[in-house]
Amino acid sequence: MFRIDFNKLRFLVCDDNPHMRRILRTLLHSFGAREVYEAEDGATALEMYGHYVPDIVITDWAMPIFDGIELAQMIRQPEGIGSPFAPIIMLTGHSEKRRVMYARDAGVTEFLAKPISAKGLYQRIMNVVTNPRPFIRTKNYFGPDRRRNTTNNYIGPERRRSGVQPDIVEQPSLLDKARTGG
Repeated sequence: MFRIDFNKLRFLVCDDNPHMRRILRTLLHSFGAREVYEAEDGATALEMYGHYVPDIVITDWAMPIFDGIELAQMIRQPEGIGSPFAPIIMLTGHSEKRRVMYARDAGVTEFLAKPISAKGLYQRIMNVVTNPRPFIRTKNYFGPDRRRNTTNNYIGPERRRSGVQPDIVEQPSLLDKARTGG
């Protein structure tokens, strides 16, 4: 079991609801985080992303100017602002399968349905730090591997064609940055 030093991680919280931002900030501080930056919309979050270079982004889906999906897509642009590798945790009150898949296809790393709990948030953060998925580049996608199960037993309609392999892109490890021992 790893112990994570949250004090070594920078977070960007983006939500148009000031009460939700306060809840997230309070939870992150209770985990030990000290650098928590807040934005009330996607445009401000993107600007802050380039300035503060957060390690983890926590964003709401529905926001003014542009939403959390658009924010994720802009962060995932390899030639965009800052590093395209930061894990993105999407918050939303709508957790239907189609929305989860849409977020996944936009480059979102984890999904957390509202109302959130401290345990749920902690688990998502621990997962992106201790179990990072490799980043892949295909003709139509750049981001964390959308497959959680990497066995070759899947035979459904979204199976990659035989012989078509994505480029696997090396990414920095948050675990190396945040590990305290264990």
